Amino acid sequence: MSTLVAARRSHGLVRITIAYVIAVAVAAVWLLWGPTTSALWLDTLIADLFATLVIFAFSRGYRNSSFYDAYWSVIPPLMLVYWWWSGDLGVGDIRSWMVAIVVMVWAIRLTANWVSTFPGLHHEDWRYGMIRENAGRWSWPADLFAIHLIPTIQVFIGMLPVYVAVTRPADGPFWLVVVAFVVGLGAIFLEAVADRQLRGFTVTRRPGEVMDRGVWGWSRHPNYFGEFSFWVALALFGVAAAPSDAWWLFAGAIVMLALFEGASIPMMEKRSLERRPGYQAVIDRVPRFVPRPPRSASRG
Repeated sequence: MSTLVAARRSHGLVRITIAYVIAVAVAAVWLLWGPTTSALWLDTLIADLFATLVIFAFSRGYRNSSFYDAYWSVIPPLMLVYWWWSGDLGVGDIRSWMVAIVVMVWAIRLTANWVSTFPGLHHEDWRYGMIRENAGRWSWPADLFAIHLIPTIQVFIGMLPVYVAVTRPADGPFWLVVVAFVVGLGAIFLEAVADRQLRGFTVTRRPGEVMDRGVWGWSRHPNYFGEFSFWVALALFGVAAAPSDAWWLFAGAIVMLALFEGASIPMMEKRSLERRPGYQAVIDRVPRFVPRPPRSASRG
């Protein structure tokens, strides 16, 4: 890595770190000294939205909405710690430790992966520019809601089963906690493998070449499937704590599935088809989302 590239990365990471320190400080001030509601989860949501607005201000100031990228993985473990600390279960609760391990491993891995691939503030996720461009004169509200506030709310909904798991005495079977733990770590492992294989492919790929090796040969989006499975695991932790609330505890996982299937995957597929003519053959052969053996290539 050249000195100039390293300097640009360092400069960007320092600016983003400052933004997150300020955002978390604003949220903490609100939670500690701001007006409260009758619900801990609602107080947290309000603080979460204030922190998001801080990141949005930095995104607009630097004209780069990728300031928000790390928010997805940085904030959830802070929520978990705050909820656990505010509840009555105490540090000896094994179930809380198990969900905490899954969330922390997920957050550390995802954040580290983002840091390792971060090129600097000259780069912005191509999807953000597409969203603003498609919004036309409404690009500013699209930036605020579609890129910042809505993802924050989606992640918060996905974290509500964790709120249940670390604030309520368990009312469900422990074996389901074990299942959730295994599913969560398995999902994180799948994401890690997919990201590692993709990085290796990126280094050696030829122009127009399509990734269809390893887990990418079993699913066109194994990283998204792994991420969805992680949120399913959190839902299972919630159900293990409060089985009677199972009817709504999967709402976060469903929201994530809708995000991936309704927005992220279609955008990725469209871009790949435009840039890589061979991608249609991958679509014809490799499953879209749920990993399974690929279909045999058609013969002419």
